[in-house]
Amino acid sequence: MSRLGTLGAKLYRGEVGYDFVGKRKLWYGVSILITITAIVGLAVRGLNMGIEFSGGAVFTTPKTSVSASDARHVAESASGGHAAVVQELGRGGLRIQISELGTKEALPVQEKLAKELDVQTSKIDTQLVGPSWGKEIAGKAWQGLAIFMVLVVIYLAIAFEWRMALAALIALIHDLTITVGVYALVGFEVTPGTVIGLLTILGYSLYDTVVVFDGLKEASKDITKQSRFTYSELANRSLNSTLVRSINTTVVALLPVGALLFIGGGALGAGMLNDISLALFVGLAAGAYSSIFIATPLVADLKERDPQMKALTKRVRAKRASVATKADSDAEQAPEDVTPPSAEDGDAPTPAAAGAGQRRQPASRSRGRGRPSGKRR
Repeated sequence: MSRLGTLGAKLYRGEVGYDFVGKRKLWYGVSILITITAIVGLAVRGLNMGIEFSGGAVFTTPKTSVSASDARHVAESASGGHAAVVQELGRGGLRIQISELGTKEALPVQEKLAKELDVQTSKIDTQLVGPSWGKEIAGKAWQGLAIFMVLVVIYLAIAFEWRMALAALIALIHDLTITVGVYALVGFEVTPGTVIGLLTILGYSLYDTVVVFDGLKEASKDITKQSRFTYSELANRSLNSTLVRSINTTVVALLPVGALLFIGGGALGAGMLNDISLALFVGLAAGAYSSIFIATPLVADLKERDPQMKALTKRVRAKRASVATKADSDAEQAPEDVTPPSAEDGDAPTPAAAGAGQRRQPASRSRGRGRPSGKRR
């Protein structure tokens, strides 16, 4: 068996483990710091909304010798200062996206682009997206996200309990905030593919969290009938038992998504893959983090507030204190139970003989084997 497999077996049996729940304040602090950074990035830079949401025009050109940076300057100048996003296509053409460009301005911009890029006007494909259609798409995206969240909370409240449902909801919001904040900081374009990626990673994050919750539900069954573990300790044991599985699942999921993002979108120049691959990559990593460091510790925090769990914690601590006191008492009494050898005992070793590892001979044998007394029989 591999080392990772051996570690997973030991974690599952509870032979080794890491105190995730006990150090939850540290993880809360890290999450708050990351969330604040994401919110600041979102407030300062904002999201780079695609034309599907803000409206605009997309111009697809045939093969040209003009670079993407030069084409962006030409497009912004031709459109009167509107921001332009230019992507190189595999066949040598360019995809020029100009936001907030109306129908009346599209034709003059198309003609200027054809002139500056030295291509025919009829060879430039133009697609227009109205702002009303973009707002409708954005509204449907938010509506779908809200319905998803409500269904998640209802399902978890029925399958488990309301504390787990609340913890899972907070973990999902945590993942969403981090992913959206990274989009704002990086400046990647937000498209319908981004929304699809967000919904996908929410489902993955929920799956990873439910796996841990299911193990915790089984481990905490009839928990008040024992006095060996507190709820937090059982939650930590359940989390450790599924730790290797969560890591393996996350790594296997991140490898193909990383290939899309870094190889497809970076090395091969397929920029249209970035909108969905970045959401998947960041969301998968954030989902794995939240299911381990956020969701389960939150459940333990909420559960420990229950009066029954408080009583259980007192019983466990009282029992451990009693066992420790008894052990200390036995350790103190142990030397007193051993009776020291009497100095009058002829068979007892003297200090010098004991230190030398020798034994003193009995008195009777000493007289029998000693020097003659001088008397004749």
